Amino acid sequence: MQNFSTILSNYPYIIAALMIVAGLYILMIEQNLIKKIIGMNIMQGGIIIFFVLIGKIRDGLPPVYNPNNPSELLSNPLPHVLMLTAIVVGIAVTAVACSLIYIVYRRYGTINERELAIINKQDDNDYIITEWEEEDSNGEK
Repeated sequence: MQNFSTILSNYPYIIAALMIVAGLYILMIEQNLIKKIIGMNIMQGGIIIFFVLIGKIRDGLPPVYNPNNPSELLSNPLPHVLMLTAIVVGIAVTAVACSLIYIVYRRYGTINERELAIINKQDDNDYIITEWEEEDSNGEK
């Protein structure tokens, strides 16, 4: 029974780890670029939860200094502040990624990673063939 109570007392850490693993799995498996952004955001959420959890001290009070009792156990505010910054940066990265995906879709007509790789390979081959044909027909470059 002690193992079960240990697991229950650490369930927030387990949930954070599962979110990180699920986000990483989505990033590696999915071919759709929008789903990759969703996976990145899930992973970021798990990391933020983990850092907020390690900043909290059991039986610790909010980090407000009390001159009457300077020996009080206070929670560390630094991870919380850093994670607020990470949330803002994550929103900005998501916005930029969405706008880049929109540009890719307008240019190529797809947001599938494999299809984009095939299109990119065809574009590279067309450039090489065009350059070779131009050199061959004129005799000079």
